[in-house]
Amino acid sequence: MDKKTLFDKVWDSHVVTNVPNGPQVLYIDKHLIHEVTSPQAFAELEERNIPVFRPNQIVATADHNVATINQHLPIVDDLARNQIEMLTKNCAKNGVELYGLGHEYQGIVHVIAPELGITQPGMTIVCGDSHTSTHGAFGTIAFGIGTSQVAQVFASQCLLLEKPKSLRVKVNGKLAKGVLAKDVILYIISKIGTNSGTGYFCEYAGNVFEEMSMEGRMTVCNMSIEMGARGGMIAPDDTTYEYVKGKKFAPQGAELEAKIAYWKTLPTDEGAVFDKEYDFDAADIAPMLTYGTNPGMGIKINGTIPVLNDVSFEKSLEYMGFEQGEQLLNKPINYVFIGSCTNSRIEDFRVVAKYIKGKQKAKNVVALIVPGSQQVAKQIHAEGLTSIFEAAGFEIRQPGCSACLAMNDDKVPAGEYCVSTSNRNFEGRQGQGSRTLLASPLVAAATAIEGKIIDITLHLN
Repeated sequence: MDKKTLFDKVWDSHVVTNVPNGPQVLYIDKHLIHEVTSPQAFAELEERNIPVFRPNQIVATADHNVATINQHLPIVDDLARNQIEMLTKNCAKNGVELYGLGHEYQGIVHVIAPELGITQPGMTIVCGDSHTSTHGAFGTIAFGIGTSQVAQVFASQCLLLEKPKSLRVKVNGKLAKGVLAKDVILYIISKIGTNSGTGYFCEYAGNVFEEMSMEGRMTVCNMSIEMGARGGMIAPDDTTYEYVKGKKFAPQGAELEAKIAYWKTLPTDEGAVFDKEYDFDAADIAPMLTYGTNPGMGIKINGTIPVLNDVSFEKSLEYMGFEQGEQLLNKPINYVFIGSCTNSRIEDFRVVAKYIKGKQKAKNVVALIVPGSQQVAKQIHAEGLTSIFEAAGFEIRQPGCSACLAMNDDKVPAGEYCVSTSNRNFEGRQGQGSRTLLASPLVAAATAIEGKIIDITLHLN
């Protein structure tokens, strides 16, 4: 019998048909949409008089350019208002479930689907958003698609695709104190580069991922796209089943038991062959920080920026205002952003609250706490974290993508540094001329307290 990978098993079970000498037709279980990438696709269908094929397999929310203050008030920004009005109109017209502003389930699309139990192992999930790979944490094939593909899924619930190659990244051993899931993925990308995953779907394996919470696994899979991969996956296990159990749209009772029995067949077979493999030792990983303008430009927090004779590398450092061979410790920072589809879940905010409790942020720092969903916002309040954040001088906002990509007013001013828990540090990503340093929620929290970059490993009890 053929030995199959987790990816093979999920992919092969969703192939509707093969185009002779061409791509495959892949069935899509869930289609997530938001206000930014769906209007053109809806318009295309309307123009061609094609109905939405399976509206009940689509879930919509408003997240990318929503304000994170006074969400109950009319939207001031013209673009945001138009996009959200279009989404509302399109969903109503086509019978699509919308968790819009003011809805108890509204939030970042890649936060709400897992927490509502919409995301389940063995599925195929797409969204017009590159960080759809987040859902791979459940043993799901999840990836971002372009506008024309959004229209394809609307019309047929399928996509024409070439099957990607397989890649496995193994991390085994024991993580040091203060090293979080975000550090693990930033370390991996810093080692293998931003193009190593191009054309591949990546499976993360080894005891480090097996011991991670679902939140941690989502953080890792979220950033698979930053090493060029089509997506990332982690095999479902007891941690996955426990997380899914009891969620709003999760199966229950006998149906759940039957599903779990199937999910248990999904992990990669012993002896299955991958097209490419990488192995890392957990002991080599430290709290990380990026210093450049792509997520692969990362160093250990107490490390030094490499010395390279490379024009684009030099250009990147020039933009960031850094020197080759420089350390980033003690670098003054005025902005800290804790949020985004990478790190805006309750576990992330617990880490921050635990560290800052009884402390006060540096006077010069603007520190934003942006929950990933209305449900996370409620949890923050219910667990008493609100008072900890407020006492420390952090600003709690309402759910949305916020300063991750600065499509709303949450922008970092030109020339300023922001230590951010988001996923991209491209030029101007957080506002024109802004400079982003990617980090874990723990490193971000410590930076806000000190007003500069510190070696977090020396400050943990």
